Amino acid sequence: MRQSFDFEQQNLDRIQGDYDRYQADLKEILENIESADKEIAERQDDIEKIRGTIEASENVQGKSKAEMEEASNRRSELSDKRKELFSRREQLNEQINSLDKESYRLGQQKEKLQDSMDAQVSYLWDEYEVTPSDAAAMRDDTLSDLPAMKKQIAELKNQIRALGPVNVNAIEDYKNLMERYTFLKGQHDDLVAAAENLKKIIADLDESMRKQFREQFAKIRTEFDKVFQEMFGGGHGTLELVEDEDILEAGIRVIAQPPGKKLTNMMQMSGGEKALTAISLLFAIQNLKPSPFCILDEIEAALDESNVGRFADYLHKLTEHTQFIVITHRRGTMERADRLYGITMQEKGVSTLVSVSLIDKDLSN
Repeated sequence: MRQSFDFEQQNLDRIQGDYDRYQADLKEILENIESADKEIAERQDDIEKIRGTIEASENVQGKSKAEMEEASNRRSELSDKRKELFSRREQLNEQINSLDKESYRLGQQKEKLQDSMDAQVSYLWDEYEVTPSDAAAMRDDTLSDLPAMKKQIAELKNQIRALGPVNVNAIEDYKNLMERYTFLKGQHDDLVAAAENLKKIIADLDESMRKQFREQFAKIRTEFDKVFQEMFGGGHGTLELVEDEDILEAGIRVIAQPPGKKLTNMMQMSGGEKALTAISLLFAIQNLKPSPFCILDEIEAALDESNVGRFADYLHKLTEHTQFIVITHRRGTMERADRLYGITMQEKGVSTLVSVSLIDKDLSN
């Protein structure tokens, strides 16, 4: 019986050693899983920061996208590694279960042989959780301080308890996290595609606006020269864009050459010449795109009498397509109007509207 007991004890020790080794492997795998989880969380935070950077600034979009792709690749690597760890963990669990079954079988056989050793084995197991053979192997004659050894045992037990239970929801948590990442990644890709489409639309609109502006500006410049010559009785007027600037934001120079004068910038002209030049530009735009209704408030106030006459005659030509209301104190303008309206105060505090139709006068003549 002693020989059989020793044989069974050796088998149990071997199995216990395998069991402890696999437990150590399992602990290392769990630590790797925990490290992988932390790294995944850190990479997820990096992805969120990169997404915020993309939304905050288009200038670093390329760099952020590269970092996100790198983080995504790293996440894929970690995912593959985690799957491998889970597969290894399942294999170890199967081996542990098999060893547990074998240990239980040998334990049943051992119980039949160790009736006389129950007290000592129970004591060793209850107090120190070791078998007699383990106790013999760990025996060290140099350890004679019993209180210090008890204190060390208590600390080791506390460390074992501090390890805590295994997270059985790790697979489900990872699945949920992966689904959320896939959803957010899809949204991010949609936003990037939408941003690219908007940029293309803006570029097309800018190009179309530049083309239309060039065409209309050339027409206005040509028409401005014609109106300028008619308003001034000669001379030359032109419009120029400020060079080396975006055509949609560039300034416009108004250059005028009244009859008998040198070509000059509009800012060097007299007040009357400035007013007549501005009126010419207004009438040029009105000729190209007549508006149905227009109000003019004393725009000819700075003109002399002869220029007032030219202004009024040209304004009368524009009435074919546009209805004008002109606020004026100039005689020449009023003489060429179709209808006059004025305010008089015959009694103090009482205003009266007075109207005169000059069309009826012309018909009667």
